[in-house]
Amino acid sequence: MDEHRKITSPEKQDRTNQGFSLIELLIVVAVILIIAAIAIPNFIRSKMMANEAAAVQNSRNITTAEVVYSTTYGIGFSATMTALAGSGTTVDQNNAGLIDSVLAAGTKSGYMFSFNILTQDALGNVTGYSLNADPLTSTTGTRHFYTDQTAVIRANESVSAGPTDPPIQ
Repeated sequence: MDEHRKITSPEKQDRTNQGFSLIELLIVVAVILIIAAIAIPNFIRSKMMANEAAAVQNSRNITTAEVVYSTTYGIGFSATMTALAGSGTTVDQNNAGLIDSVLAAGTKSGYMFSFNILTQDALGNVTGYSLNADPLTSTTGTRHFYTDQTAVIRANESVSAGPTDPPIQ
């Protein structure tokens, strides 16, 4: 039995055995970089819009919690956002359990929430408050939000929002 082996010299090897050329690798890297250049800004913009939507929803949650707090305890609105939160074991006017503890701490989804008392009655009960939601950095959001006991959420593109800014649609 005669076995025939075809022995080829290195000069005559098939191109498939040589691997990729430097030009082919550079083209693949360039295509990947072009795709990344298109995808990354869109991802950042999507994340920013999601953070802004979360800030609006968190502002609504706080406003709703304030209304529930006021009607449940009959002493006006809460004095702090931490009073709206709570451990869940004992529910009272200091631990209402109406919002989560992360939101009550003041920072969530790339936004910082600032709660301020505006007015109080003769007994010291809160009758008016303001809530500002401001982005932590320019990459977490661009709009600033404001709401108060009227439950109207207002927005400003450049500075911290206030009661004279237009409401969101």
